[in-house]
Amino acid sequence: MLLRKVSQTPALCVAVLRLPQSTPVAQRQVGAAAARSVRLYASQAAEAVIEKPAVGSDAATTADKVEKKAASVESKSFAVNMFKGQISTSQVFPFPSVLNEEKLELLRELLEPCSKFFEEVNDPGKNDTLEMVEEHTMQGLKELGAFGLQVPVDLGGLGLTNTQYARLVELVGLHDLGVGITLGAHQSIGFKGILLYGNKQQKEKYLPKLATGETVAAFCLTEPSSGSDAASIRSIAVPSPCGKYYTLNGSKIWISNGGLAEIFTVFARTPMKDEKTGEVKDKITAFIVERSFGGVTNGPPEKKMGIKASNTAEVFFENVRVPAECVLGEVGEGFKVAMNILNNGRFGMAAALSGTMKGAIAKAVDHAANRTQFGSKIHSFGVIQEKIARMAMYQYVTECMAYMVSGNMDSGATDFQIEAAISKIFASEAAWKVTDECIQIMGGMGFMKDAGVERVLRDLRIFRIFEGTNDILRLFVSLNGFQNAGNQLKSLQKALKNPLGNAGLLATEITKRAKRKAGMSTGLTLQGTVHPELAQSGELSVKAIEQFGEVIEELLLKHGKRIIDEQFVLERVANCAIDLYAMIVVLSRASRSLSQGHSSAQHEKMLCETWCTEAYDRITQNIKFLLLSSVYSAWPVW
Repeated sequence: MLLRKVSQTPALCVAVLRLPQSTPVAQRQVGAAAARSVRLYASQAAEAVIEKPAVGSDAATTADKVEKKAASVESKSFAVNMFKGQISTSQVFPFPSVLNEEKLELLRELLEPCSKFFEEVNDPGKNDTLEMVEEHTMQGLKELGAFGLQVPVDLGGLGLTNTQYARLVELVGLHDLGVGITLGAHQSIGFKGILLYGNKQQKEKYLPKLATGETVAAFCLTEPSSGSDAASIRSIAVPSPCGKYYTLNGSKIWISNGGLAEIFTVFARTPMKDEKTGEVKDKITAFIVERSFGGVTNGPPEKKMGIKASNTAEVFFENVRVPAECVLGEVGEGFKVAMNILNNGRFGMAAALSGTMKGAIAKAVDHAANRTQFGSKIHSFGVIQEKIARMAMYQYVTECMAYMVSGNMDSGATDFQIEAAISKIFASEAAWKVTDECIQIMGGMGFMKDAGVERVLRDLRIFRIFEGTNDILRLFVSLNGFQNAGNQLKSLQKALKNPLGNAGLLATEITKRAKRKAGMSTGLTLQGTVHPELAQSGELSVKAIEQFGEVIEELLLKHGKRIIDEQFVLERVANCAIDLYAMIVVLSRASRSLSQGHSSAQHEKMLCETWCTEAYDRITQNIKFLLLSSVYSAWPVW
């Protein structure tokens, strides 16, 4: 079975899940420092987030199709539809099973040597101390094929699916996040653009050497003046009069693999003339840049809090002549290329951190089972049991998200950017909580360097920052959801102008609103979809979706286009969305386990029921808060 048991917690630790649930914690007040960011996402950055990017799954052709069809095809995304108060089950039920026996066998063949390598060859503590991955370790990773996991076989890679990739990344996350960043920066974002948008010539030229690790790749987007506001980059690439090359100038900061890479995916402004108005405007374009072009240099490795083994450096581009054939995608479409690369790789972060949490849980359980205090093993104490049970629950939810998104991608889904962002947010925050609790359970021993947990905690801190800070991604989730819900309201508005021609639509909407007002169900149900033993949890998720859709509509009617400035609202809407999606993925996975009679089924059922109960409480609390505008409107200090 591909997905192993989510935790190895003793049965006595799971029993705590039967305890009555605690009252949800009251909303934490936001301080003046947080209030300073209230205007952060105005103007260009806000427009960038509210624009719905197309997301490709395997190739540039897929990405192009999505862009052309996005406006006309009704989304099957569960996350998109929950903002409308609707349930779309096609991408979440049943839980994805996308690997046939041949692919499972290949995965098993890869897992054993990779696991042995990380246990016997790689030394994460030494990597952290040296602040680099040793050469023999890098060479071993190359021999394992770890640098080209998703590169097609005919181009020298292993040709893995997203789900196979996720499982191997989970193994890396279990052992060494520093090495994980080196590999991830190379293939998850470094040359991902070539996989998604590269033409035949670009793929044939670059991917074979990238797949073997002969050349290393890096992703160059962030600049000193543009972090989260990627649309404000200043690097510029000016086309030559002959049109054969561009002259690139600028610098990029905090580039993972910046000092190792020979191939860079670089984003820069290019002047473009509007054919209608004749006006020249700068638009972002993506380029494949080789260090061998000349003019490409890097600074020394940055001194960091965590992931010290990975190379992070500033990269400079001075009068670099980039051939026109190195444009990646279309000229002026670089922002979409960047966003799609990031969207396409976020599931891998959730998978990796799922593995990290497994490691923390194993350490905590081992310590609790062997540590004696007050005459008893500490695993017999209720507080320790609850900590371990909650750690297992966070890991389970993260794992469900990672394999739900990767499974959807492997099944050909193209609208998954909200789900991918949610998985990144949830995984990075859950892993921090789980590892922090591991240290707490281990006490002073956990605080010591030799235990290896403090290194993991330091490594984890960056995951809430890079590849989209969690604060910005919450805005991304909310604004994408609001955009889709707003489109539905526009359709209803058009229908009202022609009531006779849209009688069916109007009748449905009138009935739905009347039922809401009367406190009745709108007819949404998961009956027959979730396993009968999880019916109560399924009903909670349906109620939450109905309430969520209603409050989204109210907020849209209240704020209109100004919703992009209501960050106190947007954050809480995103928190509701994260909890809702988490409820659905655990319901789906636990239902499959119960239906197939897995040995872990009853354990998963308890994890699922507990999560759904507590998540529902948080959602209703946030919805009440959203409806009390007098509360959050008093928070800004200027």
